[in-house]
Amino acid sequence: MPSSDAKPRGLRIVGGSHRGRRLVAPPGELVRPTSDRAREALFNILSHGNFAASGLPFAGRPVLDAFAGTGALGLEALSRGASAAAFIESERDALTALRRNIAALDEADRVHIVAGDATRPPRAALASAVAFLDPPYHSGLAASALRALAIAGWLTPDALVVTEVAAREELPLPTGFIIMDERVYGAARLVFLRRERAPTGDQR
Repeated sequence: MPSSDAKPRGLRIVGGSHRGRRLVAPPGELVRPTSDRAREALFNILSHGNFAASGLPFAGRPVLDAFAGTGALGLEALSRGASAAAFIESERDALTALRRNIAALDEADRVHIVAGDATRPPRAALASAVAFLDPPYHSGLAASALRALAIAGWLTPDALVVTEVAAREELPLPTGFIIMDERVYGAARLVFLRRERAPTGDQR
């Protein structure tokens, strides 16, 4: 039986106040953290061009990291100026690594952890302007999680959602989301979605 002790897997924060700090991940292949290269590219995209036309989309605002695993995406956002981060994760070993990473960066005061399923989340503790979804590849969970998170109040009406799927994986979108951009990095595809504002009186 493999050990449940989290071990370093070459992960690090790539920018901001925690730049260069190492993160741990659980052993085995259950958790597939977004690579440093893809994460750096993702935050470069969010920091420049159309997404940053009015400033960093997450600066001073809460973010959500669903299917959080090690928490690398949410912690990267905190390092770069997000005001708070919520993490949703269901796997025990991943939660252990996530909590260790939060403690190592001394970020416990700015985070909220939900030990549960992102496709069946509780009512939101906070609404996030930017959300990161990194479900297992080819699981088909992204669409149901998007719908559930919106209904439960985890996303602001015009939230930007970055979803990582396999490079050739289909991503059916629930009503209320539109694709803004897509980028492929090796085996990963980052899909940038915008939540469309509902008609007045129908916001969730």
